[in-house]
Amino acid sequence: MKIDLTDTTSSKINKALVQGRRAIGTPAVGMVLTLVIVTDEENAYDALKAANEASREHPSRTLVVIKRVSRSPRDRAKARLDAEVRVGADAGTGETVVLRLYGEVVNHAQSVVLPLLLPDAPVVAWWPVNSPSDPSNDPLGTLAQRRVTDTYASEQPVRELTARAEAYTPGDTDLSWTRITPWRSMLAAALDQVMCEVTSVEVEGEEFNPSCELLAMWLADRLHVPVKRSQSSGPGLTAVRMETSTGQIVLDRADGSLATLSIQGQPDRAVALKRRDTAELIAEELRRLDPDDTYASALRFGVHRLADGEDDAADAPKSGKSAEKSAPAKKAAGAKKAAAK
Repeated sequence: MKIDLTDTTSSKINKALVQGRRAIGTPAVGMVLTLVIVTDEENAYDALKAANEASREHPSRTLVVIKRVSRSPRDRAKARLDAEVRVGADAGTGETVVLRLYGEVVNHAQSVVLPLLLPDAPVVAWWPVNSPSDPSNDPLGTLAQRRVTDTYASEQPVRELTARAEAYTPGDTDLSWTRITPWRSMLAAALDQVMCEVTSVEVEGEEFNPSCELLAMWLADRLHVPVKRSQSSGPGLTAVRMETSTGQIVLDRADGSLATLSIQGQPDRAVALKRRDTAELIAEELRRLDPDDTYASALRFGVHRLADGEDDAADAPKSGKSAEKSAPAKKAAGAKKAAAK
């Protein structure tokens, strides 16, 4: 069911939501959170489609905020709010409100969104594109417990990681970090199978790919070993090679779907490591609403090395040099446990 509202208010939108629930026979509110998507008209369809698919796992009220910038001075002076309310089959397993802001209302989006938040439910803000430099201080970001951005969608994705680290606030996260969850799990599981000390690591992937840089930062942060960043034609991450005291451990994914895990002294095995779509990524982020300390540690580690004057991950793709080339290898017996954290 869809209800279109032109030149409306938040109060009228709330009434339309109640009306829609009654019309489809579900007057109770059974949603677990509010997902606020801040995007433009061009990317709204894809973001909303991903949110609707994720709502099958996390029933939520989805508020899509589209800020329309008018070219005409007369149109810019006229403040207006248009809304499209969707309930039932048109909104996945939750409720959807598409908000289009015009004129002066664009600068006060938080005033429109605040009355539409579910009471006593967590709020997640997601910027699929054009995310603010400091999400926690953004007017809409201040309403949320979790703030999701995607550095891969920025013009300079790797350099954007530095800005993310400098402005990091507990609750911030990045879909570029979410993309490497299966890689981190697989590498930690591989180290659990052998008693060894890791001496060096090589991360291979596309140029200017922030996920590759974040994986290199995480490995260097956890294992305290030199991490070399090398380039490939992709897609995305293609391989991780770890030199250990018992031989090489290699996780290689050349085609973007099926990977091969090679451990010295064991037969090679094929593992599923496909590239996930946005719906799967956002669904994973909605499973946990507490701060991601591991992400924060890896992100700050990369910036700390930059402050020390060493090659950081952001410059690695352009120079072709190692992302973490001069970190001294520490012979720590607990390196394997650190990687699994």
